Amino acid sequence: MTVAPTETSNEALAESGAPTVESAPAGRGRVNPFRSLRVRNYRLYFSGQLVSLTGTWAQRVAQDWLVLQLTNSGTALGIVTALQFGPSLLLSMYGGALADRGDKRKLLLMTQSSIALTALMLGLLDVSGAVRIWHVMVLAGLLGVAGAIDSPIRQSFAVEMVGPADLPNAVALNATSFNLARIIGPAVAGVLISAVGTGWAFIGNALSSVAVLAGLLLMRPAELYPSKPVDRAPGQFRAALRYVGGRPDLILPMVLIFVIGTFGMNYQITIALIAKQVFQRGADSYGLLSTLLAVGATVGALGGTFRRKRPSRIFLLLAGVAFGIAEIVTSLMPSFALMGVALIAAGLTMIVFAQSANAMVQLGVEPTMRGRVMALYLICFMGGTPIGAPIVGWVAELFGPRWGMLGGGIISLSFTVLLGIFLSHRQHLGLGGLRRRFAIVRT
Repeated sequence: MTVAPTETSNEALAESGAPTVESAPAGRGRVNPFRSLRVRNYRLYFSGQLVSLTGTWAQRVAQDWLVLQLTNSGTALGIVTALQFGPSLLLSMYGGALADRGDKRKLLLMTQSSIALTALMLGLLDVSGAVRIWHVMVLAGLLGVAGAIDSPIRQSFAVEMVGPADLPNAVALNATSFNLARIIGPAVAGVLISAVGTGWAFIGNALSSVAVLAGLLLMRPAELYPSKPVDRAPGQFRAALRYVGGRPDLILPMVLIFVIGTFGMNYQITIALIAKQVFQRGADSYGLLSTLLAVGATVGALGGTFRRKRPSRIFLLLAGVAFGIAEIVTSLMPSFALMGVALIAAGLTMIVFAQSANAMVQLGVEPTMRGRVMALYLICFMGGTPIGAPIVGWVAELFGPRWGMLGGGIISLSFTVLLGIFLSHRQHLGLGGLRRRFAIVRT
C-alpha cells in the first residue's frame, strides 16, 4: 500500500514549535506492520483489548437491539446512544488531566473494572426479565461516565508501552484490534441474541473485561516509558485549550472529526433501523451488516500499520471526501446483499479517515500535553454523538431509515469539500497548488 508522506517535515515542525516524531526514514528497508507486538507489555495489552473489545461490540449490538425490542423507536435509540456518549463532553478533559498527572496503568484498572460492572448489571436485569427502557438509559449513562474518563487515558497510554518511535504503528494496531473485535463481536451478538437473548451478550462483555484487566496486571512497570507527570495546578484545562488554539494542524482534524463523527458515524443507529424496518430482518442480519462494516474497517486499519509518519492535511481531507461518498452510496443500496457489500467500502473509508485524524493529533503533540489534547480530540470525536444521534434517529423515524444514513453522508461530504476549498483559498493554493499536493500524496 502506498502511504502519503507527511505534509510537514520534522524540521518545519521544530521551527513552528510543534514536537517532532521519530520515524523510520522513508524508503529504507521493509516495514514490519506488527513491530509493536515485539514489546511484551504491548502484547499483553493488545491481546487483552482484543478480547475485551469483542465483548464491547457484542454489547453495543445487543443494547441497540434491546432498545428496539422495548420501544421500536429510532428516537429512543438515538437518546440511549446520546446518554452513553454525552458524558464525554463533560468528563473527557478530567480523564485527560488524570492521564497527564497519574499512573495510567492503575487508572485503567479502575476504569475498566467500572465498565465491567455496568455491563454485568444490565445483563442481570435483562436475563431476569426485569429490564425496562429507563434501566437501559441509566446504565448507558453510567457506562458513558466510565468510558469518558477511560478513553483519553487509554489513548495516551500507547506511547508509554512502545515508546515514541513505534507510536504510529501502535496507533494503527490499536485500530486493528478495535475493528477485529468489531468483526467478531456483532457476529457473536447475533448468535447469542437469536439463541438465548440479549442479556447474555451483556454478561459476556463483563466477563471479557477480565482479559484486559489481566493484561494490565501482568505488565512490567519497569519496561514502560512513562512521561514526566504534570503537577496538579489550576488552569490545566485552559492551558490545553490555548495549546490547541495555537496549532492549526491540530484544529483541522478535530473540526473534521467533530462534524463527520456527529452526523456521519452513526452506523450503530442507521444499520439497526435499516435491517429491522427496511429489510425486515432479525438481530442476526443486523450483526452480519455490522460485521461487514467492520471487515472494511479492519482492512483500512491494517493498511495504517505501514504508516511511518504523520498524515498530511490533503490526505485527511481526501479521506473525509471518500467517507462521505461511501456513506451516500451505501444508503442507496436497494437490497440487503448490496448494502452488505457497500458497507465494506464504507468501513474502510471510515477507519482510514478516523485513524488519520487520530494519528495527526497523537503524532503532533508534546508528551506532557498528550492526555489533555487527546481528551479534546475525543470530545470532538464522541462528544458530538449526543447531538447527532437523536437527530439521526429522529430523521430516520420521520423520513425513513435510509435518510439517517444518507443525510449523514451528504453533510460529511459537503462539509469536507467546503473546508478544503476554504483552506485552499486561505493559503493561496489555487488549483495548481492542489494538483501539486495531490501529486505528492500519490508518490
